[in-house]
Amino acid sequence: MEKDIKFFVGLDVHKETISISVCDTGREASQFRGTIRHDVPALLKVLRKLGAPATQLVAYEAGPTGYGLHRRLVQEGYGCQVVAPSLIPRRPGDRIKTDRRDSARLAELLRAGELKAIWVPDLEHEALRNLWRAREDAVRMRLKARQQMKAFLLRQGRIYAGKTSWNKTHARWLADQAFEHTADQLAFTEYVLAVQGADERLARLDQALVQITSAWRFGPVVSALRTLRGIDTVSAIGLVAEIGDIQRFSHPRNLMSYLGLVPSEQSSGNTVRRGTITKTGNSHVRRLLTEAAWNYRYPARLSNALKGRQDGQPEAICKHAWKAQVRLCGRFAHLQRRGVQVNKVCIATARELTGFIWAIAREVVVPAAT
Repeated sequence: MEKDIKFFVGLDVHKETISISVCDTGREASQFRGTIRHDVPALLKVLRKLGAPATQLVAYEAGPTGYGLHRRLVQEGYGCQVVAPSLIPRRPGDRIKTDRRDSARLAELLRAGELKAIWVPDLEHEALRNLWRAREDAVRMRLKARQQMKAFLLRQGRIYAGKTSWNKTHARWLADQAFEHTADQLAFTEYVLAVQGADERLARLDQALVQITSAWRFGPVVSALRTLRGIDTVSAIGLVAEIGDIQRFSHPRNLMSYLGLVPSEQSSGNTVRRGTITKTGNSHVRRLLTEAAWNYRYPARLSNALKGRQDGQPEAICKHAWKAQVRLCGRFAHLQRRGVQVNKVCIATARELTGFIWAIAREVVVPAAT
C-alpha cells in the first residue's frame, strides 16, 4: 500500500478549524492548502482534488476532538494515522509555532516515516474507556467532597480521633455531630449529603463497569489480570480500557516504554546519564500500576481474596501470577534493603509488573472485533 502513496497530508485539527498541508513523494517542501472550518465533508472535498483515496496518507495529532475524523477518513478509503504529540520530533531552534507550520511539519514527517501512530480503539472500546474515565472523575469529586467536609469540621474544632476515616466508626462519629447554630448544622448536612451522593455515584459506575465488561471481548483479559496481586476488577478494567489490545506489543519492553515507565537517558561517548522515567504515554495506567506495586512491599502469599479471583483461571495464568508475586515482593524488599528511596522502588516494581501483565495477556485468546 505504501508504494501507491503519492501524497502525504498533514492536518492541524482544532475544535473549529483544520489546517491542511500536502507533500508529494519528492523532496520538495510541503504546500499549504489552506484552513477550513472543522467539517468533514469540506475536508473530503479538498482531499478529492488530490486524487484517489488509496494514493493519500493523512496524519493528525491526537487531541480533544477524539477519533471521529480518523474513522470517517478510513471509512472513505483514506489511509489515516493519529500520531502521539509527545513523540513528534521538534527542531531545537524552531521558535515559531502556527497552525500552518504545524500541518506542514506533520506532512513532511509523515513522508519521512518519522511519526509514531497510536492505537485507535473501536467504538465499543472507546465507550467503555469513557465510562472508566467517568469513574475516575467520580473518584476525584468524592475526594474533593470529603476534603471540603473535613475542612469544615476542622474550622469547628471537630477532629476525628480514629486512625482511619470513612469507615463505619467514622460514619457513627459523623452522625453524632451537632452544632449550636442552624446555619452550621445546615452546612454540615449539605457536606454529608455531598459525600453520600459521591459514594452512590461511584457505586453505580462500578456496577455498570462490571456489567458491561462481562460481555466485552476483552473480558477474559480482565479476568486473567485479576489473578495478579494488587489488581482487582476495577483496576483490571482500567488497565485494559486504557492500554487496549496488549497483544499488539511484541515485547514487554515495548509496553513499558509505551507507558513511560523506562528511565530517560542522555548519553554520549563513554558518558551514560539516566534520569527519571520518561512519563510518556498513558498517565492513567501509570497511576494504576503504581498503586498496584505498593501491594508488593509485603511478603508473598495467597490471600483468600486472591484465591477467589484465581478460581477458574488456567494453570498457566496462575503460575504467572505467583511467579510475579514471588519476584516482585523479593525485588521490593531487596531494593529497600539497599536504601533506595521508596518511591523509586515502587516505580521499579511497577515497571516489572508491566512485564507480567504482558505475559498474562498473551495467554488469553481474544475474539476478533466485529
